[in-house]
Amino acid sequence: VQLQASGGGSVQPGGSLRVSCAVSGVTFSNYAIAWFRQAPGKEREFVAAMRWNGARTVYADSVKGRFTISRDNAKKTGYLQMNNLEPEDTAVYYCAGRTGWTISFAQSYEYGYWGQGTLVTVSS
Repeated sequence: VQLQASGGGSVQPGGSLRVSCAVSGVTFSNYAIAWFRQAPGKEREFVAAMRWNGARTVYADSVKGRFTISRDNAKKTGYLQMNNLEPEDTAVYYCAGRTGWTISFAQSYEYGYWGQGTLVTVSS
């Protein structure tokens, strides 16, 4: 199983970015996708997660209303659309995956597969 994250970059406050996570080696249609982030000097934190059929999406309070998680099962790719970015969103963003859903979706230990991370920098 491989997860390949891409799409990070630098943006000014208030700007938008979309990061992607291409998944291979797994039955993607039964795969839950999540995004975590880790800012310099801080612990990795949950951002968003989506059930395999999109029936449930969950977000951290800090990004609710600004970020949108989505997926394209045909392309085996997950996305995180980030709008109205703030300097506090600066971090390395990691995609993670697991087979099936878990009620502990915000816990990193629930995900067995991780992408390599992509850096998002929000600065003026």
